[in-house]
Amino acid sequence: MAKNDKPKKLLVEGQDDLRVIPELIEKNGIFWGNKKEEAIISIQECGGYENITSDLIYTELQTRGRTHLGLMVDADDDAFLRWQSIRNACFPNIPNLPEALPENGLIINTPDNQKFGVWIMPNNIIEGMLETFLGYMIPEQGEYLWEYAQEVVREAKNKGATFKESYIDKAEIYTWLAWQNEPGRQIHQAIKYNILNPNNPKVQGFINWFKELYDL
Repeated sequence: MAKNDKPKKLLVEGQDDLRVIPELIEKNGIFWGNKKEEAIISIQECGGYENITSDLIYTELQTRGRTHLGLMVDADDDAFLRWQSIRNACFPNIPNLPEALPENGLIINTPDNQKFGVWIMPNNIIEGMLETFLGYMIPEQGEYLWEYAQEVVREAKNKGATFKESYIDKAEIYTWLAWQNEPGRQIHQAIKYNILNPNNPKVQGFINWFKELYDL
């Protein structure tokens, strides 16, 4: 096992995922560790979903000392199709995966008795991404402004804003964050400094999955 790698590991798509998860877990009562080498779980960003391959999953499961492995990816346009893609990638190593992803996320034991889990953002059911999930954390006092941010983003799109339609949730959350004190916080900072509410009941499904998968 490489230096700073842990028996418990999570594979994610990108840097935002890597930064958000420790803040979110700490805000839900679990100490993550002050330094990378102290982290309770290793997180590896893979540079996009396309790089979370069957070979990578096999390598991680075969890593000496690996006890837990999780995948956290975005649904993007279709959660069911994303699950089928993951299932196909996992099948050579984990043949007992269900046809449909459970609504509360997947947690199973592999043939080698490792815990393996999958969560598809935002909630294993609908289309979306990490930023869709972050939208669940808008505090009650910020909801009016959140609705306005959504209106503004859609109006901007109608007037020629060039972001992809599939990125509208990303545009909305960053627009809302731009109007907070201080403007321009990164999304993990918005959790750390309580601009977003990481204890919203809509978030607890993911928190419960994470705790159960990693025996926290």
